[in-house]
Amino acid sequence: MDPCVVIPTFWTRRKGRVSESLLVAYDHPTPIDAEGTLGACLRSLETVEGLGKVVVIVAATDPGIEHIAEDRVREILDGFPEIDALIFGPAELGSLHRRLEQIEFADMIHGVSLVGYGAVRNVGLIAAAVLGSEALVFLDDDQIITDTGFLSCAMEGLGARLGEGEMILAKTGYYTDEEGRYQRHDKPLLADTFWKRDDAFNEALSIVDAPPRMQVSPVAFGGCLALHRDMYCNVSFDPWVVRGEDIDYVINARMHGGDVYLDGEWSIIHKPPARGNAAATFRQDVYRFIYEHRKLEFAKSQVDLRQVTPESMMPYPGAFIGSSVAWRALATAVLRGLSTRDGGQYLRIARVVLKDAADYARTNCQNYYDFQRRWPLLMERIWDDMPLRSLFMGERRVDRSAITGRFPVARGE
Repeated sequence: MDPCVVIPTFWTRRKGRVSESLLVAYDHPTPIDAEGTLGACLRSLETVEGLGKVVVIVAATDPGIEHIAEDRVREILDGFPEIDALIFGPAELGSLHRRLEQIEFADMIHGVSLVGYGAVRNVGLIAAAVLGSEALVFLDDDQIITDTGFLSCAMEGLGARLGEGEMILAKTGYYTDEEGRYQRHDKPLLADTFWKRDDAFNEALSIVDAPPRMQVSPVAFGGCLALHRDMYCNVSFDPWVVRGEDIDYVINARMHGGDVYLDGEWSIIHKPPARGNAAATFRQDVYRFIYEHRKLEFAKSQVDLRQVTPESMMPYPGAFIGSSVAWRALATAVLRGLSTRDGGQYLRIARVVLKDAADYARTNCQNYYDFQRRWPLLMERIWDDMPLRSLFMGERRVDRSAITGRFPVARGE
């Protein structure tokens, strides 16, 4: 299989600005006036053997800059003429949405967009289907590939059966730093007595060095993720999970009868920018884990789904999606509020955000199931769709002046 490589890239107006919008509060979007990390990622891709189509999806925190962000990405890609790249921005999204309306899937548009981690990754799944890709590999734009056989390793075992067991239709590698370390090394805080997230995460990653090479995993890494057609055409990402959509995908796959395997021999170097506002990240995690708990509870009433319990997702994220998540988040918010310099933000989380997160989860927990039930039908219909394929492959020109609002300047006679 020659996989399609999909790279979501997230952009923002200026450095240091944290969005209040849940779905576009990305971890570290690139300011439009900054060099960013995409160029280094693409440079590392140039040496990878078997590289085919690369889809770069451009998302922005603010609709007012999405065309500027797309132009910045085009400038960066101009420096890599050997890469066969498709840039998926607002114009391509407009074409996709109109096509969904034509084939009577307008109700799916909200979950296939450039807003939110899950919706952006769904765009990648659809792009791969339109291009007729038997497999796709997700990368993030802040990662570096040092192994020329990276894609060959990604395809090893994908679509194969483990003995008499199930087929491997989804596999993840793992992130390392430049020294090859893959576990987190932040010093634990007393305020995190009830929120030992890094400890649980490290424990989940302990399977990396343990045999066998392929093991069922409770975690996935969205920047080192390979999906077979039989997986990505049947299971979507959740557009309503505000963060951690890659680990949420593990849950989605399990609910629909599959698993994500961790390949202990497949890894990538992760070079993220400096960590942003810790309180903002915690806020997103509160929404994320409370939503996840509610989503699993709602799934108990769905007779067509395999039940996934917090215990089955231990040690991570299982320890954070059980019934204790709300009081643990409250205790942590108060403790951090009393002991950190961003105390006011944490106390606001304790006072306001916890209730809002519960309301968000209650309001949206059914949405994914309604969306997901239509997903296989949509993917069957959109597979190798000729009108979109010819557009995406450059066989038909996208009129950006008409679609994106980049109208030419009117000049007097």
